[in-house]
Amino acid sequence: MAFVSSFVVGFVVGMGFVMAFVHSENRRAQARQRQAISLKIMSNLTLSDAKQIFSQHFFPPWIVFSDYQKVTWLNRKLKNIWPFVDKASSELIKTVVEPILEQYRPSIVSSLKLKKFTMGTIAPQLVGVQVVDRKDDAVVMEVQVQWDGNPSIILAAETKIGVILPIQVKDVGFAGVFRLAFKPLVEELPCFGALTYSLLVKKKLDFQLKVIGADATSVPGIAGILEGMIKTAITDSLLWPMRQVLPILPGDYSNLALKPIGVLEVKLVQAKDLLNKDAIGKSDPFVLLYIRPMPSRMKKTRTIDNQLNPIWNEHFQFEVEDLETQKLTIRICDEEGFLSAQLLGYAEVPLKDMEAGLLKELWLPLVKDPEKTTEAKNRGEVHLELLYSPFDQRQKVPLSTSLFDSITNVDVANSPATEHMAISNGKNHHISEDKPSTTGNKGVSKHIIYKQDHFVRGVLSVTVLRAENLIVADYKGKADPYAVLTLKKSDQKKKTKVVYQELNPQWNQTLDFLVEDAMHEMLVLEIWDHDTFKKDYMGRCALSLTKALLEGEYDTEYQLDGVKSGKVFLHIKWLPQPIPFEGQNSAI
Repeated sequence: MAFVSSFVVGFVVGMGFVMAFVHSENRRAQARQRQAISLKIMSNLTLSDAKQIFSQHFFPPWIVFSDYQKVTWLNRKLKNIWPFVDKASSELIKTVVEPILEQYRPSIVSSLKLKKFTMGTIAPQLVGVQVVDRKDDAVVMEVQVQWDGNPSIILAAETKIGVILPIQVKDVGFAGVFRLAFKPLVEELPCFGALTYSLLVKKKLDFQLKVIGADATSVPGIAGILEGMIKTAITDSLLWPMRQVLPILPGDYSNLALKPIGVLEVKLVQAKDLLNKDAIGKSDPFVLLYIRPMPSRMKKTRTIDNQLNPIWNEHFQFEVEDLETQKLTIRICDEEGFLSAQLLGYAEVPLKDMEAGLLKELWLPLVKDPEKTTEAKNRGEVHLELLYSPFDQRQKVPLSTSLFDSITNVDVANSPATEHMAISNGKNHHISEDKPSTTGNKGVSKHIIYKQDHFVRGVLSVTVLRAENLIVADYKGKADPYAVLTLKKSDQKKKTKVVYQELNPQWNQTLDFLVEDAMHEMLVLEIWDHDTFKKDYMGRCALSLTKALLEGEYDTEYQLDGVKSGKVFLHIKWLPQPIPFEGQNSAI
C-alpha cells in the first residue's frame, strides 16, 4: 500500500515537472517568435521613424543621429596616403585656381599668379559622408570637410605700377559641405566621366595674408584687398548653385556646367535722402550693381557730384544662371577720388521674386549691413525698374521682349492690369502682347520689335492736376506755386501757370513734349514759389517713361523730394509715333 501511494505521488510530481517544462519551452518559443517579429519590424524602420517612436532618453548618450555616415577608416587611409595626394593634386589645383583668381582680380593688380602651391602635411578631415541621390546616370554625394592646414601658398601679385609682391597665405582654416556629382556613369573605369563639385555650405573660411620679401608700404592695403578678393572668388565660384566640372574621361561635359537661363534688365532710376559723407559740400554718389561679384560682370553708373537725391536713369543687363538662389546687389558709394569709396547704402533683390515678362518697379530702403535689413539711421532709398526675360532653349533669345532697349515698329498698347506688391511699395506691370488696349490709345497693338540702333518716338502728354500740403514759402504762411517740367535728355522745359496764395494748388494744365528716345528719357517735375525778385524751391519728383510706354495712359501721384512735405498728382498719356523706314521722311 505504501508502495502504491509512493508511486502515485511520484507519477503526479513527475507529470507536473513535465508539464511545467513544456509550458516553459512554449513560452520561450513564443517570446523568441515575438522578438523575431519585432526585430524584423525594427529593421524596416527609418531613422526618422525611430526618432518619432522613441524619446531621446531611450537611447544611450553615445548614439548620435546624423544623416551623414562616419568615415573614420577613410580618414586613417587618407592620412597615410596624403603626401602622395598632395604631390599629385597640387599642380592640378594650381591649374584650376589660377583662372578663377584671374576672373576676380582687383583693378589695382595687373597679374595674379600662384608662385608656389602645396597642401602641406596635414590632411583634411572627412567629418561625414552621405549619398543623397542615386540615378541611372549619376551618383551624388555630400561630404563634410574640416581642414586646419599648413599649406605652403605664395601668390605673385603684380601691381599697375610694376611692383611684384610675393604674398604668403597662412593660418588656413576651413569647414563646409561639398556636393560631389559623379556623372555620367559609364562602363569604363573609373565608371564615371566627370566629377562636378560645388560648395553646398560654407561654415568657416579663415586665412591670413602676409607680404614677404618686399616693401608692403609701396602698395598700401594690398593684402586686405586680396584677402577680400580671395574670399569672394571662393564663395562666388564654388557656392551652390555655382559648380566646377573636372573631366575624368575624354568627352564633352559642357552640359554639366551652370549656364545662363535668362537676362535681367535693370533701369536704375534714382535715389533719394542719401547720407552725406563729405565734410564740405555733399556726397558724390555712384552705384555698383551685380549679380555675381566678378569685375567683368559688375556694372557702375556715372558719378553725380554734390547730390543727395541723384537721378541716373541708366540701363544695365545681367545674365541669370539660377533664379532661386541668385540676387541683384545694389551698392551706392561716395566717390573719394584717389581714396577708397565709402559705402552710403546697400540693397538687394532676390531673383526668386521675379516673374518672366513682368516689369517690377521698386523703391528699396538702403542699409549699411546686408545681414541687418533694419537699422536706426535712415540711409535713403533707391528706385529701380526690373524685367526678367528667360532664354528660349533652342534659339537662346529672350522669350519676353525687352523694355529697356531702343525699339522700332513701335506700337505700344495700354494695359490697365497693374498688380500691387506688398514689398517696398513696388508695382508690377504685366506685358501683354496679344490683348487689345481698353483705355488710352484705342486700337493700338501691343506688338513690339526692338532694335538697338533705333529710338522710341512719340508725344508725352503730362497733365499737372494738383498738389497737396506744400511747404510754406511766403511770410504770410502761403506760397505762389508753379511747376516746371523738364525732359533731361533733350533738355525741353515747360512750366505751368502760377497759383497765388495757395498750399494746395489746382492747375489742371496739360503740357506736351515731343520725345525722340523715350526709353532713355527722364521727366523731372519741380515746384517753385513765384516771387518778384527770387524763387523758392518747393520740391521735385522724377519718373522714367517706362510705365507710360507700357500702360499708355494712367494717373499717378508722387511725394516731393528734398522738402518736408508735399505731394503732386499727375495724369500721364503716351501717344506713340511710328518710326519711318529708311528713305522715308523722318519728321513726326
